[in-house]
Amino acid sequence: MPPEDADRSFPADHAASWRRIRRYAVPRSMIEEATRCRLDGDWRAACAAANVDVELDLPALTVSYGSTVAAAIEEDLPQLVPDLVRWHLPRVLYGGSTIAPHQVVLLAAYPPEPGRSRKLPYLHLRLPDSPHGSQRLTLTVGPVDRTARIGRYGPTVAHLIQDWTGARHLWHAGHTDELRERVGGDVRVPFFRSDGTPVDETAILDSGPGEGPAAFTEYVTALHERGRVVEALAAAGIDLEPGEPGRPGYRYARDPLGRLARLPVALTRLRPEADRLARTTGAQRFQVRHGWPGDLFVERGDRLRIRVLYDVRDIEAPVLPEASWRRLPDLDLLRRGMIDADRLHPLVRTALFPDLAPSGGPVGPPDASLPTPVRVRCGGEWHEVCFADGELRIPHDEEDPARDGGTGCVAVRRTWRDGVGRLPRGLRSQRDELLELVRHGDVHGVSRLLDAGVDPRVRDGRRRSLLHLLHLVDHTVLLPRLLSAGLDLEARDQDGRTPLFAAIDGGGSAALVKALLGGGARYVGDRTGGSIGALLRSRGRGDLADLLDDGGSDGSA
Repeated sequence: MPPEDADRSFPADHAASWRRIRRYAVPRSMIEEATRCRLDGDWRAACAAANVDVELDLPALTVSYGSTVAAAIEEDLPQLVPDLVRWHLPRVLYGGSTIAPHQVVLLAAYPPEPGRSRKLPYLHLRLPDSPHGSQRLTLTVGPVDRTARIGRYGPTVAHLIQDWTGARHLWHAGHTDELRERVGGDVRVPFFRSDGTPVDETAILDSGPGEGPAAFTEYVTALHERGRVVEALAAAGIDLEPGEPGRPGYRYARDPLGRLARLPVALTRLRPEADRLARTTGAQRFQVRHGWPGDLFVERGDRLRIRVLYDVRDIEAPVLPEASWRRLPDLDLLRRGMIDADRLHPLVRTALFPDLAPSGGPVGPPDASLPTPVRVRCGGEWHEVCFADGELRIPHDEEDPARDGGTGCVAVRRTWRDGVGRLPRGLRSQRDELLELVRHGDVHGVSRLLDAGVDPRVRDGRRRSLLHLLHLVDHTVLLPRLLSAGLDLEARDQDGRTPLFAAIDGGGSAALVKALLGGGARYVGDRTGGSIGALLRSRGRGDLADLLDDGGSDGSA
């Protein structure tokens, strides 16, 4: 493990977020099903297994761009590893774990044939529009506006562009082994031998840069992690521009060295990654976006130069993809003992540690933890409660107020079902596990917990039931099960909103909204008392206009 002072650029809250991401964001069941479909030659089924919606028409692409382009796309699609793409996507940290929203990921570019469309088509993915909504991705082909114009309050275009056209190891089955080199290694990755055993980090700074890319990356990273940023930059051949406070249009950040010390930037990879992107874009300056306010700007020249700015206004520059400038979170987690190599995506495990022996068991994130009994303080005694057959079982008569006292077994079961009050730590952990699976669309994991007897009548901290969260998962699996368990389609959350409101407002599919209506849902609710028609108009849900009628201000259909 790295020394205790080597945590500036990977603080505890980020580490906790990444550990949660690696456990829940790409379930092993998703990886296994998507892999089976891909190896069977069915790339569409692989995308479906990885919660990727496909919106492309190959015959139409032939008409627009030519048969050569269509053939190149047809050649790439069977090599697409959608679950690996999901593994490497940028994430929301600071306590979050979902995909960073409002971004487009470019996978491949295809120059059109002469006489066809002049716009360059890209195989690309659209990421979710909200960190709180469905984690489904959309795969399509077409032109993309690559310009990311930065205004005072962020990008003034709809999406940021993550250009992976020069990073096929992030998505193409034929290039996954390139990950070792792209994280600063060669025959091994930094801080580990090729069989996955860690190197001794205590002597890295004393022994100097060492020989080979991995040793050099270790040395620069060790300097950076310990706050010796000036030395790290010098070793990596990077200049830090001191700043021109009076220069119009933007201002330099205070304490740029402090900012760099807190950023998990792979300093040894900045130059080669900027060179790669320059070959495809022609640009000489790139943004490293890592939160607001403030950004890095990387400029190519005889030596690479970094400027650290805040209050950035009207600066045009392509975005250096996060996967190109950030240290691989998997290695940071492994170094700190927060994840095991067998819990990595199988293709990532093989790429990082080619000599690591087979585990003998399943490789990938673990299954959801099954529920266990929890002790509850009840009427001066300790009782054990547990889930069975969709109920939170308590060891005494529910009507016995002397045993409850407002805080005992009965109160705990009531809190589970209405979201009001405090749960014992064990039950809170089990509720968090279930909701994390829902948040990431893991319908297999949710079903596994319900099969184990977990009460589906759970509410989260905002009093939302599982029906309110159906837009996050495959409703065709869960909706019938929840209705048969007696969940109320007209249940209100803390804002008075029903599951129908949540489906419309949260970007739920037309199929989900139709299924809720078919199940008997009639009201959207919310404190404004707005009608379904008004909600549709305010949310721009033209795709639902043919399903719903404006029932007036009472909120009914």
